[in-house]
This record gives sequence, structure tokens and C-alpha cells, in this order.
Amino acid sequence: MNKISLLTQYLQESPDDPFLHFALAKEYENLDQIDLATDKYEYLMRVHESYVGTYYHAGKIFEKKTKWLEAMSCYEKGIAIARKAGDRHSAAELNEAKEQLQDSLEG
Repeated sequence: MNKISLLTQYLQESPDDPFLHFALAKEYENLDQIDLATDKYEYLMRVHESYVGTYYHAGKIFEKKTKWLEAMSCYEKGIAIARKAGDRHSAAELNEAKEQLQDSLEG
């Protein structure tokens, strides 16, 4: 059984588990199924807004799709959520990604 089938089966058993949705998004991303990964990240941002890990990876996906405003929005929202959760490490990673994107757009 491949990872996508396995994760899909786990999601049938635990449909509200944000980690399983995140793991499925990452697996789609690893297989270069960018649209499916994007759909899953967008679902996580809608339904599991406080799942901090989503925002960095969603931002990077939007960068791959040259959707700069969406990427910037992901980073900014993720920074706010990480700070609210007291997750300084994630906030710093997201801020670095945001600054790199700003620098690349300005340069």
C-alpha cells in the first residue's frame, strides 16, 4: 500500500486529525502533485487554522505557483498564529520565509 492510500485510510478513521491532512499534503507535494497539495493546505488553513505547520509549507507552494500575494499572506497569518501560540521557532521560520520572498520580489 502506498503512502497516499495509507494516509487516506487513516483519514477515514480520524477525519478531524490535522496532522494526517498535513502529512497527505506533504506527500502530494513530494510527488509534485502541487494542486492536490494546495487544496489540502487550503483545507487546513480553513478548518484547522491554528495548525502552525501548515503556513510555511502552504507559502512555499504558493511561491512555486508564483502566487506571491497568497504566499505573503500565508507567512503573515502563520506568524500571527505562531506568536499567539507562543511558538517562537515557527514564527521566526515564517518571518525568514517572508523576508526572503520580499527580498526576491524587490530584487
